[in-house]
Amino acid sequence: MADVIRVPNAKIALSTASVYPERTPDAFELAARLGYDGVEIMVGADPVSQDIDVIERLSDHYEIPVLAIHAPCLLVTQRVWGRDPWAKLVKAQKAAERLGASTVVVHPPFRWQRDYARDFENGLARMRDETDITFAVENMFPLRARGNDVVPYSPDWNPIDYDFPQVTLDLSHTAVSGSDAMEMATKLGDRLAHLHLADGLGVTNKDEHLVPGRGNQPCAPMLERLAGNGYSGLVVLEINTRKAASRTERIDDLAEGLAFARLHLAAST
Repeated sequence: MADVIRVPNAKIALSTASVYPERTPDAFELAARLGYDGVEIMVGADPVSQDIDVIERLSDHYEIPVLAIHAPCLLVTQRVWGRDPWAKLVKAQKAAERLGASTVVVHPPFRWQRDYARDFENGLARMRDETDITFAVENMFPLRARGNDVVPYSPDWNPIDYDFPQVTLDLSHTAVSGSDAMEMATKLGDRLAHLHLADGLGVTNKDEHLVPGRGNQPCAPMLERLAGNGYSGLVVLEINTRKAASRTERIDDLAEGLAFARLHLAAST
């Protein structure tokens, strides 16, 4: 019998971070133009990314659903949506519920957020009891200084060995940390709920977010494995296009990333 191509139910979303220095409205426009299934909102310095009313109008106008919210967890977004990390997560949850998104992406706490870090696992568990939204904790990476690893996160940069039922696996972060992405996926099993699709070469302390296929990460095998396992989470293209020489080049990169994802999510059975 001839091989059968099986395409999983996983949707492919465009992270609004992928269009920077263009803005959130441009991400909706390009997602619609290129044929993405939806967007992941990176809540950041762009005021539109913080305004749920405007995002809802953009989603309606472009007929592009918001599939995930990335809470403002970066160093540069410490004051976005206030300074209380729990209040940020609650706001991200409410935004996801209103917009019909299924997932909130969250980073592990910074070490200096002692109270937040101390209650992080239990606090997320309490929030999960109050909503159907998935809180997917993302793998990060240590920093290297003078030959030593410096871990700015607590309990760790790697959420795999902790009690998080859902995890986001970021393939640019596995490059920076020098992790075996396929081994991490194996350990996660069904806990792998969200994939940030990007590539990297493993340059020290450099989170590259290359177009998949341009680095040394197992982007294609990862997608093929997920397809073979009937993965139903989200695949989110989260790449860095800020150095694109033109808008045309940026659009080409976003189209290439989408084509790569669709190709390798088609599993032959």
